[in-house]
Amino acid sequence: MRSLDRKLKAAFLISAALLSIVGLAFVHSAGSYWGQVHYADSSPFIVKQGIYMAVSIFAAFVLMKSPWTSNHTFWTVFYYITILLLVAVMIPGVGAVRNGSQSWIALGPFSLQPAEFVKVALIGKLAFSMKMRAGKSPFHISHFILILLPAALIMLQPDLGSAVIMIVSAFVILFIAGYPLSFFTVIGFAGIGGFIALIAAAPYRLDRIKSYIDPWNDPLGAGFQGIQSLFAIAPGGLFGHGYGNSRQKYLYLPEPQNDFIFSIIAEEIGFLGATFILLLFVVLLVSAFGIAIRTKAYPSFLITAGMASMIIFQTFLNVGVVSGLLPVTGVTLPFISYGGSSLLTTWMAAGVILHFAFNRKRI
Repeated sequence: MRSLDRKLKAAFLISAALLSIVGLAFVHSAGSYWGQVHYADSSPFIVKQGIYMAVSIFAAFVLMKSPWTSNHTFWTVFYYITILLLVAVMIPGVGAVRNGSQSWIALGPFSLQPAEFVKVALIGKLAFSMKMRAGKSPFHISHFILILLPAALIMLQPDLGSAVIMIVSAFVILFIAGYPLSFFTVIGFAGIGGFIALIAAAPYRLDRIKSYIDPWNDPLGAGFQGIQSLFAIAPGGLFGHGYGNSRQKYLYLPEPQNDFIFSIIAEEIGFLGATFILLLFVVLLVSAFGIAIRTKAYPSFLITAGMASMIIFQTFLNVGVVSGLLPVTGVTLPFISYGGSSLLTTWMAAGVILHFAFNRKRI
């Protein structure tokens, strides 16, 4: 049994580390020309990503070792801090607008995206809230308030991708906690209605749906990113053009080091290389849920499964978008895409999983 524990922890750590190393390599490759054009330097993205990586791994180590990770008060405070940050983003002069969304707080040469942090905070807060209802019906109105409050604030930015990831991760916890299937059926129909309302409220989302169905209907507008992404993936073939030899990174695919970095990966190391990276995510998922199942306490199971679900669902969304299987939305690839907030929260989630892997009887 202990041997299995060690194997699960090793598999999780190795897959996370390898994915981060892949991220550093391809942030450098994908962002080198973009950096030369916009900053007269091919290295700004890899330098910043290296700093983000060091900070992220340190944060993961702290969460892994700290007893506060198993403390309800910690997650309550963390949750409400992220809510305050989401409110602060909407204040003129505090929140920074990028690509049409007011989702960042500028901190000199760096920036903070609160929507990323609230995903982690909500999972922890919700899992411990379930603990408070041990022996009672899991259904409680407070759970919906915890989910809907940050979801509404994120949608005001607007940032549909982050809101969907957060809600799905929270619903995984509700499902595991024993919410009835009828509840999810009702929520599913309500979600369809809400999705239609969101499209009606913001016509650009309808444009994205149209470009998803037929990107060639507007190849220089709404369909541009999707088309350019496929132009990167398809010519890559089995083995790719070779590391550093992407063609689409030469300003064809906008900011290729970010959301569409998987397109550059497939172009440079081909189908086989991209498949290997997806297999690393599979190993990460299996080992994370193996860790969750082997935890001894109910809240630790919920929080570990929730963190794993967040990482894997975000991976599914990102790969689905870049491969044309899903409509375009701004979602980063965990461990790999350029960005401090995304990388930090992904490693924080990993740190929480490792905390309960090493402390199976903590709570």
